Formats: sequence, C-alpha cells, structure tokens
Amino acid sequence: MAPSGSKLSTCRSQFYHQGLVREGSVACKYMLVVIVFVGTLPPDFLRITAVSQQQQEAADQQAALALQQQLVGVPYAHGAAGRLSITVAQAKLVKNYGMTRMDPYVRLRVGHCVYETHTDPNGGKNPRWNKVVQCLLPQGVTSIYLEIYDECSFTMDELIAWAHIPISQAVLNGETHEDWFPLSGKQGEGVEGMINLVLSYSLAPAQPSYALYPSVGPVVMVPTPVYGMRPSYAPVSVYTAPPAQPAQPIQPPQLSEQELKQVVWHVGFLFIFQIEEMFPNMDKEVIKSVFEANRGNKDGTVNSLLQMCE
Repeated sequence: MAPSGSKLSTCRSQFYHQGLVREGSVACKYMLVVIVFVGTLPPDFLRITAVSQQQQEAADQQAALALQQQLVGVPYAHGAAGRLSITVAQAKLVKNYGMTRMDPYVRLRVGHCVYETHTDPNGGKNPRWNKVVQCLLPQGVTSIYLEIYDECSFTMDELIAWAHIPISQAVLNGETHEDWFPLSGKQGEGVEGMINLVLSYSLAPAQPSYALYPSVGPVVMVPTPVYGMRPSYAPVSVYTAPPAQPAQPIQPPQLSEQELKQVVWHVGFLFIFQIEEMFPNMDKEVIKSVFEANRGNKDGTVNSLLQMCE
C-alpha cells in the first residue's frame, strides 16, 4: 500500500534535514517513486484460483488418461469391427465465450480412445478444422462423444459444447455420410450450435490368430503437459518387441604363451614410457630396474621413484 501524502512529506523532510537528498534533484524524484512502490504484496498476487468447473475438467482429463493407460497389455485391435474415418470440417456456434477471442478445438472419444484436432486461432463462432481422424471402431460402439473446447493460455480450457453423434447403419454398410449435428451447451440441449462431420467406414483386415502368436499390446504414450499450453491426448501407439532370447556370453580369445608375453611386453613398455615422461631427469635404466622390481606395477614404481627423489 502506498503511503499517504502527509507521510511522503514527512519522509522527504527527514531526508532533506539529514542532507541525504537535495531538494529538486533527480535523486529526490526517484526517491519518491521508490517510496510509493514499497509495500507488501497480497498472498493471491498473480495467482489463479481454480473454480469447481475447472477442477471437474481436470478430473475428466485424468479419467481420459486412465482409459488410455488401460490399453497397455491388451492385444492391439482386439475385437475391432472395422476402421472409422471422421472428418471434422467446421462448426457454427451461437455464442463467443472468450473475453476477447475464442480459439476452439474438438476432442473426440471413440470407445476408449481420445483424439483431438488442432486449434483454430481466433475461430470464434465459425471455427474450421478440416481434420481427418482415422480410428478402429470396437465391436458394440455405436456412437461418438464429441466436445468443443476454447483453448486458454493461463487457465483450464473451457468446455463450450458437446454432443453424442450416432453412427448410422448406412455408414456401417460402407456409405459416406455428411451431416450437420446439433450441439448442447450452456444455452441448452441441442441449441448451442451445429458441427459438420463426414463419416465413412471400412471393414478391418483379418487379424492373425492370437492362439498361435503371443500378443504384444501397444504402449499408449501421452506427452507431459507444459505450463501455458494445453495437453494433447491423441493416442500414439508404440509397439514393443517380444522379449529376445538371452545373449550367449562371449568367450574371450585364447592367447598362446608367446602372444601373451608379447602383450605383457607392450604394456610394460607403455608404462615405462609414461613413467619416463613423469621423471625426465632420472636415468632410464634406473626406472626400468625399479619397474621390474615392482613386478610391472605402475603405481608401485611411481611411489618408489618419488621416495628416491626425496
């Protein structure tokens, strides 16, 4: 809190009286600036308090991560009926929920897998993505859950709209279907706007028998969120290789007695050369004799030579 005008006058008078600051000088002007800004900051300064809705969104994101992690150890594409192609084209929203702008992106959930589109910067009420998502459709899954978020820089991304998109029988029969689907949100059920999707479906190729081949499930990797950036939950499957057979220990090469002597001679010659560089003023024959007396021990030879130098 800045001091009042009377306190400022008192502080200034004390500095004048002590001769520390001359009236009208530059130091005097800057002294007043420093005094004005001195104070204790409140505990919540530059801190963002999460509301209950933001906490719920964080819990939903953690739940999506848990669903993806459940795929670890499960045979890939187990029970998949076919491949579903989803084109997220555009949306028409009824309201802009951003303070100055709105940067929407779409999150899709198909079965246990979660996918995201890129963000349309300043897309506002008419965002466009034209994002194609390829996913395997598990057996028994007949709908897609869709959410539209506004990407925020310093707070949790705000949920704008959502919808359950049914997968029609015509799409499952192989037809390509394009339509506008209603969105729900704060405005009410089905009145938050519309989203344009293109759906197509194809049968999955025949899978090998898991009774004959051991299955290795994919490891779903999710990038770590970075402060100021929204986390991306598009699953990335990294296939792990089956355990390899333990490697046989490598046997060291067998050397003959003559070859072994040559190796020992070369190593000893190298040690003697290094010791000679350490003691350039000592006779080489003395160094060689001490080296042989220490049975080729380099450290022992160096210690003995140091004692001789003393």
